Amino acid sequence: MKIVLAYSGGLDTSVLLKWIKQTYRAEMIAFCADVGQEEELDGLDAKAKKTGASKVYIEDLRAEFARDFVFPMLRAGAVYESGYLLGTSIARPLIAKRMVEIARENKAQAIAHGATGKGNDQVRFELTAFALQPDIRIIAPWREARFREQFQGRADMIAYCAKNRIPVEASARKPYSMDRNLLHISYEGGILEDPWNEPTRDIFKLSVDPEDAPDAAECVEIEFKAGDAVAVNGRRMNPLKVMQTLNKLAGRHGVGRIDLVENRFVGMKSRGVYETPAGTVLHRAREAVEQLTMDREVLHLRNSLVPRYAEMVYYGFWFAPEREMLQAAMDRAASVVTGTARVKLYKGNCTVVGRKAPRSLYNPHIASFEGAGGYDQSDATGFIRLQALRLRARASAGG
Repeated sequence: MKIVLAYSGGLDTSVLLKWIKQTYRAEMIAFCADVGQEEELDGLDAKAKKTGASKVYIEDLRAEFARDFVFPMLRAGAVYESGYLLGTSIARPLIAKRMVEIARENKAQAIAHGATGKGNDQVRFELTAFALQPDIRIIAPWREARFREQFQGRADMIAYCAKNRIPVEASARKPYSMDRNLLHISYEGGILEDPWNEPTRDIFKLSVDPEDAPDAAECVEIEFKAGDAVAVNGRRMNPLKVMQTLNKLAGRHGVGRIDLVENRFVGMKSRGVYETPAGTVLHRAREAVEQLTMDREVLHLRNSLVPRYAEMVYYGFWFAPEREMLQAAMDRAASVVTGTARVKLYKGNCTVVGRKAPRSLYNPHIASFEGAGGYDQSDATGFIRLQALRLRARASAGG
């Protein structure tokens, strides 16, 4: 039996590689996807093979992640609940997609992951896998009683690694869990499980504390074409470079932090702290260009569908027909979003201070309080009376 394991080289996946190999008597293929986590990947191949892998895939998927996953989601304006920009959610379908491809290439019967039975990631990985290969087998050790009985906590895992001579650097104390990619970093668990606890200043990686950010604001111009950012401060860039550039610029000013309690797909509430510098700037800037270029009814209809689209991404239905259908509608709406937004970054804030578009629907001559601009104000009388007709009828009837 061959199994493809999502592998990072950390404590959890190192234990999983050895435990699955022993328990299932399987040939293990380790897969590590670089989606911008900035972890040291040197030596990972040798480490995985020493732990028991017969083959190791370490692949740079950052460009594909930005182009085919992050940017389509940004075009749709996706926001889940109280401001979550879906950083972890959107990375999972890409990782699972590549795992299925590797399984096919190696004629592997199963894929395995280290997501727990309490979280969203198990759903995201597995829905993607089943959508792409219906007969794939999934191995999720954290959902197996025998695995949970053997590993009650990190101390048990560290002892297991010592016994099996697995090279890991880990401590028994873990103040929180962290997941990083090109779009964001999430922090959950540990000291953050009490929603009254303020995150400590030292946990953040992508952004400076807003209180320590520069005292001078910085303006950034972002050019969009059909809803996609194509240039920053006049420099043409591909999606990956846009993300990398804006992460640095916005992070320097403490932009993109959010602390919220969200509803997981499995039913429980969870507290998460997130850093999304580039995503925050792109979301605000794109909205600014939309305000000029998108028809009112299209904008309102699109906005009414954003929560549903965001749910699809959050729940793991990226490769579902309803998401693909809705993506086509979102892309059609975004096709007119071509223009430039200027945003001001200052101590945690990202403020739109200017926008322009070659095909702007905004007409200052009509909107101005000075002069008519071709608009006959007396037309509003009949318009208002028609809108009020049913209200007057209801009031006359004593309703």
